[in-house]
Amino acid sequence: MNFFEHQDQARRQTTRLIILFSLAVLAILAAVNLLILGVVVYGDVEAGAPPPDMWSLDFIMANLDVVMVISLITGGLIGMASLVRSQKLKAGGSVVARELGGTQVEPDTRDPLKRRLRNVVEEVAIASGVPVPDIFVLEEEMGINAFAAGYSTSDAAVAVTRGTLETLDRDELQGVIAHEFAHIVNGDMRLNIRLIGILFGILALALAGRLLMHSGSMSRNRNSGGIVMAGLAIMLIGYIGVFFGRWIKASVSRQREYLADASAVQFTRNPEGIGGALKKIAANQYGSKLQADSEQVGHMLFASGFMGQMLATHPPLEKRIKAIDPNFRMEQLRDVHEQMQRHDQSRKAEAENEETSRRAPGAIGSLLDPDQLIERIGQPGLGQILAATLLAQSIPRAMEQAAHSSEWATELVCALLISDDPEVRSRQLSMVTESLGTESEKQIRNLLEAGSELVPEQRLPLLEMAFPVIRHLPAPEVDRLLALIDQLVQADGKVDAFEYALARLLRKQLEDNRYPERARPGGKRRLKDCQPQVNDLLRILAHHGHEDENEAVAAMTAGLKVLGLSPGETHALRANWHERLDTALKQLDGLRMQDKAQLLRALITAIQHAGQIVPSEAELLRVICACLHVPLPPLDAEATEG
Repeated sequence: MNFFEHQDQARRQTTRLIILFSLAVLAILAAVNLLILGVVVYGDVEAGAPPPDMWSLDFIMANLDVVMVISLITGGLIGMASLVRSQKLKAGGSVVARELGGTQVEPDTRDPLKRRLRNVVEEVAIASGVPVPDIFVLEEEMGINAFAAGYSTSDAAVAVTRGTLETLDRDELQGVIAHEFAHIVNGDMRLNIRLIGILFGILALALAGRLLMHSGSMSRNRNSGGIVMAGLAIMLIGYIGVFFGRWIKASVSRQREYLADASAVQFTRNPEGIGGALKKIAANQYGSKLQADSEQVGHMLFASGFMGQMLATHPPLEKRIKAIDPNFRMEQLRDVHEQMQRHDQSRKAEAENEETSRRAPGAIGSLLDPDQLIERIGQPGLGQILAATLLAQSIPRAMEQAAHSSEWATELVCALLISDDPEVRSRQLSMVTESLGTESEKQIRNLLEAGSELVPEQRLPLLEMAFPVIRHLPAPEVDRLLALIDQLVQADGKVDAFEYALARLLRKQLEDNRYPERARPGGKRRLKDCQPQVNDLLRILAHHGHEDENEAVAAMTAGLKVLGLSPGETHALRANWHERLDTALKQLDGLRMQDKAQLLRALITAIQHAGQIVPSEAELLRVICACLHVPLPPLDAEATEG
């Protein structure tokens, strides 16, 4: 199942979830109505008189006003609780992490274990083609666990427990993080966050019943006994709803865990990574248990967050391990436990050594075949993570530190836009001084000197590294930065491919972070209804990869042929190409997922038409895919002209 099929499945599961939730709410409304009407009816019946038939239409019509009031109050309580919880969660995955006691990892942390975690998350994010998420550590949790939360890739957070940091080696940590990124990329994360909001409403009814029961027990009113009984009954109905809520969570969660495990193996090409992490959970004295209340987020965790769960949201550990290592036997856990004890003391030293000798990249296979690239989206392979590691470890140290610095990340983004032309550079630095001040201008000069050997392929990854800092800037500072970026881009009176890619990518990620509910992967439009926009998109991409007009037209025609479309007008690239591209991308983001897959095939066909991919094509393709909410893994470094 590829990325596009995963997204369609997530949409179907969301529809199924809403239907199941609606049925559960209807059942709860019926139960509460029967309970309260029963109390009223039997309380008013005179001694010896037969009670009325509560199932008859006459009885229901006679008490319709009562039924409506009860339904409105009960439904309103459930709906309001779900709405309030859902609105709170729209602030991003960081909300969930902090509620569980998570502490955000500072971008410039000096803790070697946290630096290793940050490095792994950044490598996996770059390899997946998504923004680097916020990173959290649950410091008080010694069980081995992790989760990813958020509505979109631009407001996501990844959290791991302290036990995960101190127990797992780098390969195992990478396997766990790759598992969580599978949830981020494939649409599971959005579904998970919706489950929390929706099911909280049902839990609220149980809590309301408990409160009513408690208030009745504390009252001296002669009707306090009835209040206690009513509260008890409502609480029981609520917890029955919670039971079915857990069943709903389990029904949509278990199979996705197997798929995420398989994606992690596909990603790292190292079954021992995630397999070792699962084995250590089984052998660890704390297991995967969390001390914090993990009931609401149990379905989001890497492994079950508490013991004795009746309706487990995760498959049994033994089955997950055997799906990865068919030869595994539970007796082997004794050796795993002994190994964990031997390496407890050396874990931090290993992380410190990794800072100076991160994993060396190996050979990277070609991903220029459109169908192969389609399969890699959302499930990148070893080639992508090695390419991401190579890019990250070869970035000049001063620029990497600035990207991770809350003080200088803004200056790093500006430095990426500074021209080599002395006249334009002087004009741009004056703009920086006017907007940010002389200290910022000096820092940018230092970064330009330190980054003299920066290659084009490293520029957008640097932006991704800086994004966790930029996204948390106060709104006035973000607006000032975006205005300055527009000035820097226009300093020479034209817009090149990289300038467009950086400015548009940053705006899109900030927009998705601010309005995550709008960042939906697919819509209902069809390619046949968007031919003018498709023509513009392919024309612009082809012209940036071919200096010769005839070759550009041939590349565009090859891409359109994949879609069964004719070229139409084939005029040369216009000065306002970036405005036309913006307009086209807004329309094409509403395409169905399978139509987006076809469009991506056409784009790949067009850019590889000349037998190589130049940086401007790669950068434009990256931002095009980001605007279409399709995460693009790194293209083959050997096929990209430096």
